[in-house]
Amino acid sequence: MECHQFAGPLFTDLYELTMAAGYHRHALHTQRATFSVFVRNPGRKRNYFVAAGLADVLAELERYHFTREDIDYLRGLDLFTASFLDYLGTLGFSGDIWALPEGTIFFPEEPLMEITAPLVEAQLIETFVLNTLGLASLIATKASRCIHAARGRSLVDFALRRTQGLDAGDQVARNTHLAGFAATSNVRAGKRFGLPLTGTMAHAFISAYPTEIEAFRAFAEAFPENAVFLIDTYDTLEGARNAATVGREMQARGQTFQGVRLDSGDMVALSHAVRTILDAEGFKDAKIFASSGFDEFGIDDVVRAGAPIDAFGVGTKVGVSADAPYLDIVYKLVRQGGRDVRKLSPGKVTLAGKKQLFRLCDGRGRFREDVIACRDEDMDGAEKLLTPVMVGGRPLEPHPPLAALRRRFEEGFAVLDERYKDIHNYAAYPVRISPRLKALQKR
Repeated sequence: MECHQFAGPLFTDLYELTMAAGYHRHALHTQRATFSVFVRNPGRKRNYFVAAGLADVLAELERYHFTREDIDYLRGLDLFTASFLDYLGTLGFSGDIWALPEGTIFFPEEPLMEITAPLVEAQLIETFVLNTLGLASLIATKASRCIHAARGRSLVDFALRRTQGLDAGDQVARNTHLAGFAATSNVRAGKRFGLPLTGTMAHAFISAYPTEIEAFRAFAEAFPENAVFLIDTYDTLEGARNAATVGREMQARGQTFQGVRLDSGDMVALSHAVRTILDAEGFKDAKIFASSGFDEFGIDDVVRAGAPIDAFGVGTKVGVSADAPYLDIVYKLVRQGGRDVRKLSPGKVTLAGKKQLFRLCDGRGRFREDVIACRDEDMDGAEKLLTPVMVGGRPLEPHPPLAALRRRFEEGFAVLDERYKDIHNYAAYPVRISPRLKALQKR
């Protein structure tokens, strides 16, 4: 059901085009080149990452082309020769891609994707690839930390109104779901990706009626199968009592009162008090939902404090990954024209050559160690994580459904040691370089 929204080749930085023009002028543009995508980890704010965004990369590159309007715009910049613009007018993407499947857990400095194509093609797509994989993996990683902190409680994406742009809101909904969120409030993303939708009411709905209890009655009448009442507009405990009153009225009509939502105040103390009121009124099965400023840290605090909260609406801080709002994701040339190349800048050294990533597990199937190796190496007892996903500009097979990507994440996360899931303390997962790849770097 996923529907990619075509970005087009002008979704790029100008220097990608000026470099491409230079390659074309000096007849380098058709030489095969390989670029490697990986994530650095400055500040050590993440112990692991979750791969996401591959579906959009493949969908975009399969359709990659410059339209006549694109070429006319570039011609108007007076930067490029007519022969280069004519060449762009015939250009598609004809390359090969190896990548980690979406939902795969990976670690800093490991190859997330490697792209081999004629040099101009591989260069022009850099900005799009980094933007797409970076946002998707950023959000999936943040969401996975929230899932861990919630300890089995349901999480719902409420981030849309504060995500940074239209497509960002959809990507947050998709990739929080990939990492385990139960539903989203984003209706367009629900349609686009086939996601479960959820939502109740805002404070404006309560304020629009003369009294709170009238607002609850109106909502229950309109949505008798989805009656969750927002109870903190005026007085939270009185709101809980009003919700219970309307709940009894619903019972008399053969309907079910689902629960209440807290959106402000001391969540630990209020959730205990509300639970007491609901239980005393005979609604022990009614759920308490909580929202307002939650991410993994806030969820962890209230869960550790024993708050009787059944589910969380998670918004702004996850939608923008507030504690770590970007991935230091990079795209580096590692092979060009038949020679392996690397960068030696201080603090930014890269690994030359086409690569494979191996994962070794212990006797219980738990992650033990990763090895970055040469593409054509084999390693007994290890899983090859980079897989071919595109050849000659065409995907090898239909992209798996989102449910399958979610299962891959869940299976991997289940066998990741708890120390790497810790949201407060940094733990470096063991990643080594194979002897053969080390020797290649010396050459």
